[in-house]
Amino acid sequence: MIFRRVKNRIMDSDLGLHDKLFILLSGVALLALVIIFFVGVLIGESYTDLVMLGGAILIAGLLSMFAIIKRKIGIMAGVFSFVIVFFLLPVTFFTGGAIFGGGPLWFVFAILFISLTLRRKVKLLFLHALIFVSAACYGFAYHYPTYVTQHDYTMAYLDSFISLLLIMSSISIMITFVTKLYTLENEKAEARQKEIEELNASQNHFFSSMSHEIRTPINTIIGLNEMILREDVSAEVAEDAANIQSASKMLLHLINDILDMSKLESGQMQLNMDSYNIGDMLSDVVGMLWIRARDKGLEFHVDLAPDMPSGYLGDEVRIKQILINVINNSIKYTKTGSVTLSIQCARQDDGMANVIFTVADTGIGIKKENIPYLFTAFKRVEEERNKYIEGTGLGLSIVKQFVDMMGGKITVNSVYTKGSTFIIEIPQKVVDEESVGEFGLENRAAMQTRETYHRSFEAPSAKVLVVDDNASNLMVVKKLLRDTLVKIDTVESGAEALEKTLEKEYNVIFMDHMMPEMDGIECLKKIRSQAGGRCKQSKIVALTANAGSDNQQLYVREGFDGYLLKPVSGEAIEHELYRQLPRDVVIVSDEDVAILEESTAWMQTHNKKVDVVITTESVADIPKALLKKHNIAVIPHLVETEDGLFEDGFEIESHGLISYMNKGDNVAWTKAPSIEAHEAFFAEQLAKANNVIHISLSSKVNNSGCDVAMEAAGIFENVTVFDTGHLSSGQGIMVLEACRMAEEGMSVDEIIPRLEKLRSKIHSNFIVENMDYLAKSGQMGEYVSSIANAFNVHPVMILRAGKMVVGGFYFGSRERAWRKYINRMIGKMGSANKRYLFVTYVGLTQKDIAEIKEILANRVHFDNVYFQKASPAIAVNSGPGTFGLLYMDE
Repeated sequence: MIFRRVKNRIMDSDLGLHDKLFILLSGVALLALVIIFFVGVLIGESYTDLVMLGGAILIAGLLSMFAIIKRKIGIMAGVFSFVIVFFLLPVTFFTGGAIFGGGPLWFVFAILFISLTLRRKVKLLFLHALIFVSAACYGFAYHYPTYVTQHDYTMAYLDSFISLLLIMSSISIMITFVTKLYTLENEKAEARQKEIEELNASQNHFFSSMSHEIRTPINTIIGLNEMILREDVSAEVAEDAANIQSASKMLLHLINDILDMSKLESGQMQLNMDSYNIGDMLSDVVGMLWIRARDKGLEFHVDLAPDMPSGYLGDEVRIKQILINVINNSIKYTKTGSVTLSIQCARQDDGMANVIFTVADTGIGIKKENIPYLFTAFKRVEEERNKYIEGTGLGLSIVKQFVDMMGGKITVNSVYTKGSTFIIEIPQKVVDEESVGEFGLENRAAMQTRETYHRSFEAPSAKVLVVDDNASNLMVVKKLLRDTLVKIDTVESGAEALEKTLEKEYNVIFMDHMMPEMDGIECLKKIRSQAGGRCKQSKIVALTANAGSDNQQLYVREGFDGYLLKPVSGEAIEHELYRQLPRDVVIVSDEDVAILEESTAWMQTHNKKVDVVITTESVADIPKALLKKHNIAVIPHLVETEDGLFEDGFEIESHGLISYMNKGDNVAWTKAPSIEAHEAFFAEQLAKANNVIHISLSSKVNNSGCDVAMEAAGIFENVTVFDTGHLSSGQGIMVLEACRMAEEGMSVDEIIPRLEKLRSKIHSNFIVENMDYLAKSGQMGEYVSSIANAFNVHPVMILRAGKMVVGGFYFGSRERAWRKYINRMIGKMGSANKRYLFVTYVGLTQKDIAEIKEILANRVHFDNVYFQKASPAIAVNSGPGTFGLLYMDE
């Protein structure tokens, strides 16, 4: 009875593995101790030893029962381990003859017990304690043998043999138990896996059935609605019909999302690679969403690079789904303003291209801490704030998974309350090099309220059979093909279709799949093998509501000649019919008839986004001509005086600042732009480029703004802030080099390592006329400044480890100090890169500049020598009469 209860307890599924092992080991150990007790009685062990052993058995048994009943097994395992290591093992060792008995073998059992019942750090602690106690026992017994209870020769062998048998039995029981336990767990895991697979299969079947059943009535709605749009109806009716069309397609899109999420979760999703035209694809996407934007009063723009190739190899359906989800998301979360879709193409090797879709909105934005949750299924950020905004929570999760499947990436840049930008990059193979711009995308946009129907062909002698168990679907197909003048017969079952194919030869048969009694695949096979049948060679097209690339592949394997998915448009079914009909029965109409008459306000002049844009700060001291040439955006630093705060170079310039500081005790301080200013600046630049590299002033300089810029960049995935470790035109040189790399087509990952190597090759230094301004800015004490000025000392400030420090002095007149400084710097220019030399200055006269130019012209040659007035933020710390020669080494 007791053994059965113990067994049931061990097999209890609520217990963890360690708890089960504790119960088993405790039971085995107690059984072994009971056997040792009776053996001790038989062989005449001392009365004291037997009493101690009996007491230990009783206490251990009671504690084990308490731990199992009260579910304190983890704690009790630790208590037992402590007692075993620090009490039972030493006592057994010394009372059992030390190495001449069974004591040493029980150390092996202790290792087994600790390893199987304890966890992590506690296990390691007791294993180390066991090693220490074992060593102590052996050492003490060796040096003090009198403390060991000696056994006679026979007793030593007997004790050792009994201990060996007990431990061997314990290990055997443990191995058997663990093997049995793992077998049971594997069986449970297999059963659970089978159950999960069955649930997934049921779920997939449910979603597939739901998709099929919903697509059937939607097919009727869209088909008949298209017929309304073909008719000469009033503008109001046409607008209502267009709204019905858009809403029906959005409903269909939601159904696809649910079905695809099911497939993604079960690992059954596959991409269906085929060639597609990007202009046609965008027409479908935009045509579905522009009404939603219009109804909310939003502007909707599409910016398509006209020079990008028109044809690509990829999964057009999934790319549409990605764009629809992202654009729809932007429309939902934008109350006022606009939503803009931009498309670019970055060519790569081997005929590949990175197609870049950018969706920008002026919506509510996303908090930085919520961005990681954007792509989580059924998770909506700021649920309370957005509770009145509809949505399933599936869209962006599906987008992320599809983009990953295609080997692309999606990034999000958002400024809270100001809008978000989603950038989707998908590698695609180019299959048609013809420029998409030459097709005139605006002439194919399906966005107007009313579409003028254009019949693509006539085939009055062609015979078509449509097989579908739904009468509405049959009516829709007949109406959609009415203007082609083909002769159409319809039947509602496979059996009726077989009767028709015995009577008449049809050029094309449109066949539904899911029909009662005889499905479309079975009907196809019977038509192909029908004795006396007249349609064995007819083209048979699957016209079905079963979505998915796996279904499409099924129809190809089963021998269908084509595949159309419900709901089907008039254009799609006409094109498929034209493809399947013999050419001799088709009369093609004039293809030059204008299809659209209304304007397409959603198209705008293309303004191509660059891949990488370089930005910097006003303190980089770059000539305006170079800023304009390289399109370098600049965020201004600030200069603070007692009269207020001024933007560097915009609201204050260096000459005016020097004049202000020369009047009495006026002082000024430099200040970096705020986090908010940086965020707005970066967001503005991301409207022009896919990636931003911001070249920052050295973070070691006081109020540099580098740390602020890095914090602001944290909310953007496409903004990289680079700490130059330099200032003034030394920073500017790195900006120009970064621009050169970007213009050569390098990526962010290629530019940043090159800038890291360049940092140590740039020389940033200045000679200062006197130390007054260094003292005013707090970089030097006033007492030191006054002494230096008394001795006519001209310090040289150099950049060391990102900080400006005094690197030397020149004595004497200003002109003498300048010449010595210039000569010394020219002597160091042997390894200089001759691309450019900056002479950055504060408060020099034209005469001063002319003298410096003359010296340089006679001694060195650079391709470009720029004399650049330092920004006010630099001037405030150095004062007039300061200049530096800044360059880089090869």
